[in-house]
Amino acid sequence: GVTRLNTPTRLPSSLGERAVSVSAGGFHSLALTADGSVWSWGFGVPAGHGDAQIQLLPKKIKAFAGQRVVAVS
Repeated sequence: GVTRLNTPTRLPSSLGERAVSVSAGGFHSLALTADGSVWSWGFGVPAGHGDAQIQLLPKKIKAFAGQRVVAVS
């Protein structure tokens, strides 16, 4: 299972690409990979997946498919 951690932790290799930028907030975090994909994890709608589910592992945000994102904040 996945454990909640309150300390910085290496991202799982499930991103499939090298993370070039990471932004961490109080309820969700974002990672930008070298190919311009955005991944998020955290709590609910702010995580970008359109539902109120807790996402403990990084999940690609489908709304950005086909777009090249250059920064996350």
